[in-house]
Amino acid sequence: RDFNERCAQCSEVNWGLTDGGRFYCRSCHNVTERTREVVNADFISNARIQTISKGLRKQEKTDGGCEWYVCEGFQLVLKKQAEALEALGVCPQMKDEILCKFWRRYLQKSKQAYCNRPAGETVKALSVCDSSTDVDSEPERPSLLHFSLSESEGDLQTDCSFASSTSRVSESTSVCSGSVDGSLYLMKNQREKLRMTMPMTLSFCYMALLWLREPMTLSDLLRFVVEGHIPYLNVFQHFPEKMKLCGLDLKIFCVESWPVYEEVYNKMLELAAFLDLPRFPDITDSCFLHPDMLCMKYLMEANLPDELHNWTCRVVKKICIGEADFLTLVPGNKSTRNVKYDVLAAAVIVVVLKLLFLLDDHYEWLLSDFAEESNKNNKEGGPYFEFKKWYKVIKCSLDVEQKKLDEERAKYLWRCEKPLFYSAKKKSKVLKRRQMVVNLQNQFGKLSGSVQPAEKPKPSSFQLSWSEENTDGSCFHGHSLKGILQEKCGLLTAMNPAYWLCTVKLCTEKLCGHLAHYREVDFPQSYHFVLRLFSFILRIQPSYIHDEVCVIEHKLFNKKLCKKSKYNTGLRK
Repeated sequence: RDFNERCAQCSEVNWGLTDGGRFYCRSCHNVTERTREVVNADFISNARIQTISKGLRKQEKTDGGCEWYVCEGFQLVLKKQAEALEALGVCPQMKDEILCKFWRRYLQKSKQAYCNRPAGETVKALSVCDSSTDVDSEPERPSLLHFSLSESEGDLQTDCSFASSTSRVSESTSVCSGSVDGSLYLMKNQREKLRMTMPMTLSFCYMALLWLREPMTLSDLLRFVVEGHIPYLNVFQHFPEKMKLCGLDLKIFCVESWPVYEEVYNKMLELAAFLDLPRFPDITDSCFLHPDMLCMKYLMEANLPDELHNWTCRVVKKICIGEADFLTLVPGNKSTRNVKYDVLAAAVIVVVLKLLFLLDDHYEWLLSDFAEESNKNNKEGGPYFEFKKWYKVIKCSLDVEQKKLDEERAKYLWRCEKPLFYSAKKKSKVLKRRQMVVNLQNQFGKLSGSVQPAEKPKPSSFQLSWSEENTDGSCFHGHSLKGILQEKCGLLTAMNPAYWLCTVKLCTEKLCGHLAHYREVDFPQSYHFVLRLFSFILRIQPSYIHDEVCVIEHKLFNKKLCKKSKYNTGLRK
C-alpha cells in the first residue's frame, strides 16, 4: 500500500503482489525486484494493491472435474492453434510474444481479467500471473492452461488464468454447462465488448501473423484449418479431462460450419481497433504480403507465363497499391480501405489478363490461333503462350481438384470421436450409443470391404503444382508473350487497344455490402473461368475477386472515366 513509485515501463501506479512477494504492474505486467511480505491477503483484497494467489480450484466429487471458465477454454484453443502454426514454420515468438499479449489485452479490455472489479462484487480468484521461480510457495495443482511470456526481467513461465466477473456463481451452474459461466456467457449481447467466438480465434491468429508479416495469407490460414493442420473443428477434443464439456458449452466451442473469409477478416479488424493497437509493421516490397511477391506466387500456381509478372508490377506501380502506407494496417482508421492481400494480388493478375487477352470470349481465341501458327514456324527460343491450350490444361486439372474437394467436404464427419453429452444424466446413454455406432461401422466396413481413409496430406503453400520438366507441355511458366505484344516507343505494349470495364460506377459498400454486382451470365465465360480459378486457389467466392478487379480498374482508368466524352471511344462497356 505504501509502494507509490511509478512503473518504469508504463508510468502507472497500479501495483499487485505475486506469491513470491514481488510487486508487479497490473497495467503492463512488469515485475520489479521490490518485494513485500504479505501477512493477510484478505486484508488487502479490496485495496489498490491486490495479492494474486494460486487458488485451489474446487474439485467436483461426482465426476472428477474442476471449475473452469469459458475464457480459459478459448485460451486453450488459441494455445493449440499457435502450436500448430509453429509446427508449420511460423516464427516461434508468435505465441509468447505476440498472441499472448494480444489475448491478455483483450481480457483486460473486455473486463474478464487484469482489471479492477466493481465494489461489492464477489470474485472467485484463479491464478493470474505467477512465476515458476517461486519455489518457496506451497506445492499446488498446476494451472490447466499456460503460455510462456518473455518479460524484461528475464524469461518467466507464466500461468495465465482468470478471475471471474460473475457476482455469485451458484452450485447449480454446472448442471446446464460444464464451465462455471457458460450460461451467463451465452446471455451476453454478442456485440457487447466483442464477445469471444470460435471464428475469432482465427482472427487472433491472423492478426498475430500479420503483425509478424509472416508469409501466410488469410486464405492459406483458412485452408490449413479445413485440411486439419490447425485445430478448429472439434478442437474441444484436446481439452484436459478435468475440463468437462457439456450442455451449453457445446454451443460455444462446437463448430459445425467451415470458417468464412469475410467473417474472420472483419472480426480481425474489429479486434485490432478494440485493442487500440498501433499501426502494424510496414508492408514493404521485400515482404511476402506485398502484391509483387504474391502475384509471383499466384502466377506460378495458375500455370501462367513468368513474363506476366512484369505486367503485374507495372499495374501495381501505376495505381500506387504497392506503397507501404496503402498496404499497412492502421487499426480504427476508417479513411482508408483495408487491404486483403491475397484477393488484391489475384485481382491484379485478372486485370493484366484482361489488358493482354481482353477475355471477351473472342479476342483471346484469335490470339491463341495466331500463337499456334507462330509456334509451328518458331524453331528458336521458347514457345509462344497459347491461351486455348492453357485453358484446356487448367480446366481439366481444376475440375478434378474441385470434384475432390467437394467430395471431401461432403464426406466430412462433423461429429468428433470424443462423445459429447448435454447433461450428466445422459452421459451413460451417449457413451453406449456411441460405442454401438462404432461397432456397427466397423462391421459394415469389413463386409463392404471399404478402403481405409488415406493419411492426411502434408501442408503445402501450393494447391496446384506444375513442373517445367514435364514432357507433355502442360507447364507454361517459360512460355513467351511476344506473340501478343508489340514494341512502341521502346516499350512492349498489348496489341489490343480496347478494354471493357466490369462496371462503370462502383456501388457504395456500406449500403450495398459490395462494390459491384456479379452474376455469371452477365460476363464472358473466359472472365468467369479466370475468376473461378483464383476463387479455388483462395477458397473464396468469385464475387470477392470481382469487387477488387472493379476497384483496380477504376484506379487504372480514372482519368478516362472522368471524361464522359471518352466513355464510348476509349473503353468498351
